[in-house]
Amino acid sequence: MPTQGDAARCKVITATHLLPVQLHVAHPDADADDPHALDPVISASPRRGHSAIYSGLRAVSRVFEHVHVGLCAPDSSLCIVSGSNSESIGESPSLAKVVDRRTPPATPPPAAQSPPPVSQSAILRFLSSGAVDSPTGCALHPVFVPAQTASNHYEGYCKAVLWPLFHYMLWDSADANAQSRHWKDYVAVNRAFADAIIELYSPGDLVWVHDYHLLLVPAMVRNALPNAAVGLFLHTPFPSSEIFRCLPKRQEILTAMLGSNMIGFQTYSYARHFISSCSRVLGLESSPKGVDYKGFQVAIEIFPIGIDVDRVLGRLRDSTVRDKMASIREVYAGKYIIVGRDKLDQIKGVEHKMLAFEKFLALYPDWRNKVVLIQVTTPPHHDASRLESKITDLVSRINGTFGSLESVPVHHYHHHLEVDDYFALLSVADVGLITSVRDGMNTTSHEYVVCQNSSNHGPLILSEFAGTAGSLGGAILVNPWDYTGVAHAIHEALTQSKEEKLNRHNQLYKYVSLRTAEFWAKSFVKELQPSTQVPLQANPTPYLNFEFVRERYAASSRRMLLFDYDGTLTPIVKTPSAAHPPPEMLRALRVLAADPKNYVFVISGRDQAALDAWLGNIDGLGLSAEHGCFVKYPGDSKWQNLTEQIDLSWKNEVTEIFSYYTERTQGSFIEHKQSSITWHYRLADPDYGIFQAKECQNHLEHAIGSKLPVEILIGKKNLEVRPISINKGEIVKTLLDAQPAPGPDFVLCAGDDKTDEDMFKTLLRSDLGEDECFSVTVGPATKKTKATWHVQQPAELIQLLGKLAGTDGCDDAGEGKTRQNGGSER
Repeated sequence: MPTQGDAARCKVITATHLLPVQLHVAHPDADADDPHALDPVISASPRRGHSAIYSGLRAVSRVFEHVHVGLCAPDSSLCIVSGSNSESIGESPSLAKVVDRRTPPATPPPAAQSPPPVSQSAILRFLSSGAVDSPTGCALHPVFVPAQTASNHYEGYCKAVLWPLFHYMLWDSADANAQSRHWKDYVAVNRAFADAIIELYSPGDLVWVHDYHLLLVPAMVRNALPNAAVGLFLHTPFPSSEIFRCLPKRQEILTAMLGSNMIGFQTYSYARHFISSCSRVLGLESSPKGVDYKGFQVAIEIFPIGIDVDRVLGRLRDSTVRDKMASIREVYAGKYIIVGRDKLDQIKGVEHKMLAFEKFLALYPDWRNKVVLIQVTTPPHHDASRLESKITDLVSRINGTFGSLESVPVHHYHHHLEVDDYFALLSVADVGLITSVRDGMNTTSHEYVVCQNSSNHGPLILSEFAGTAGSLGGAILVNPWDYTGVAHAIHEALTQSKEEKLNRHNQLYKYVSLRTAEFWAKSFVKELQPSTQVPLQANPTPYLNFEFVRERYAASSRRMLLFDYDGTLTPIVKTPSAAHPPPEMLRALRVLAADPKNYVFVISGRDQAALDAWLGNIDGLGLSAEHGCFVKYPGDSKWQNLTEQIDLSWKNEVTEIFSYYTERTQGSFIEHKQSSITWHYRLADPDYGIFQAKECQNHLEHAIGSKLPVEILIGKKNLEVRPISINKGEIVKTLLDAQPAPGPDFVLCAGDDKTDEDMFKTLLRSDLGEDECFSVTVGPATKKTKATWHVQQPAELIQLLGKLAGTDGCDDAGEGKTRQNGGSER
């Protein structure tokens, strides 16, 4: 982590879906004598849940200036409390009260007419007054959106589309109109967050965006703040590409996430799924370290979350917790306690747990009347009545089958537990049982380990599909769908020796106590902070100044225009034969080639037949095929073969190698040229194609690279083998040397890939001045290149050619983009 001095120079802006506090409003009685006493009184309480996240953010607040951005409750749902002495939300009953069943349920107060909503300005004044004790220890910045928009964002898109998808559950999308509205409001809420972050941002700040509610925010912030350091952490799982590709807005979600400098995941498998989705859905190049997007590598990192161990240990030392532990032990005296605590969601596997426990009692009858399963389920935010009914039926069936007058095997409590009750229950348990079928961060396992440290050292049975499974090596891992396997694991946990319990527990406790919430948060910020220096190190290539090029073009009389074809004069396509020239490009080239002051050449990796078919009817245009192996000068009708004296017998051996990999790589094919051979894998499976390309490259390097005069070019989804003495740089050098003295006074050279870098290198070594030579790469500003300028897309270069030729309108689009991007962009 940085020093205090370093931290003082920047702040962290954290964005989560909701602020970490719940606001409450008290409206005094209408008969108050003082008119000012009628003003609503706002108070705040910590929001329930998310303690691990809040603990991590609180640790960051101790080092950095920290601002927390989140939704304030919409006006229609802001907790309104009538009467000056009213309390807000009813407290959850304690476990002891539920266990002895002596306390009747509270009678809800009669409904009252809600007073008018509190103004946003009043909420802003309250949050900035210093009277709020935030669980994250940082300043709070609310985001306000209309209630319906917030509902469509959260209930409509987050919980009905993204959350099921990320947990491997496909959704019912029968109502296309509703889904469209929900997506629109998802975008609107993300835009509101991005605007708030942009307003708070100062150069050098770190932006940390959390979870699936705000996946569009990184790109929105990036568009406004190209040099900002933006990190995204996904707390949920990320599904395999086969599941994710079902999402209609898959491209929008992925490209928005890639607006980040760094994306963090809970486990390597989630990160691997994200990288695979970027390759398969967007066709991007990637590595285990990140994804290449617009010439910039978005870092992909693993940050397993932890808990605040010191906080848990502090609560365990409290006498209240110890009294509750004694109370629970008294109620369940003589019983082995298996504890489960889950939100009542399908992904938590509560149903699987009940069925596995039923199987355990059937397979091991000696444990009947000796073991009790205490299952606490927390009510979810959405309606789960069907699942609750199913769990209730299962509990009744198990208790009816295996219970007796003396013993009830399953005790199910469906409510929020107070913290002291929760820690007391975890402490007295003999076994912890977690059977989630998909889970991003299940910190119950961490809290169970800490609570057991000074008590039973009870084993932990953990689903292998929980996000924490890969970290907690001392747990007994189970497949929640294998009820028999879980039953055997319960028996194993109950019969473990003290020595094995202690060894497993020590292994678990060592990890949990080191990888805390503080460690998680500080590690993320530490990895993100170097991103603030990336723009300085990248030395971005400036955007081409169209007006300056036009001025120099008009003032010159000996011009040389050199262009690559694929990816430069026409966009890259999956099928090479489909790269037809755009009509506007042909019009501009025809005019430019007809100007006697111009010497225009297209230098491509294509073969002669393709260039003749697409560009051969343009008078005065020179063509170079196969990276300079063949040349047809302006006005000539025949091609000159520059490789006549070169031995091409190596092609047979290369063809055999390429054929071997073509047979084993579905979707790949070989392109034969007169002087080179290219193996294309653009249509193959992205991951397998890259793997096979690396294997093929290694094979070529060992078989021919060291003994034959050839070189292996790694292109865009292809491998090409060509003579080592021929490249685009050599043909550019030949064309420059052939120009009559004193040589050209204007050169425009454009290309997009590695083979075009040879042209740029040749121009750098020439005697041309900076205002005479314009080497332009097609791609982002941060792309590694020898070119001195860049444009983003082939369409922009074609627009420039139209301006130079007079076949396009002069709308100053280039200069406007230059001013907008400040000369560079990510």
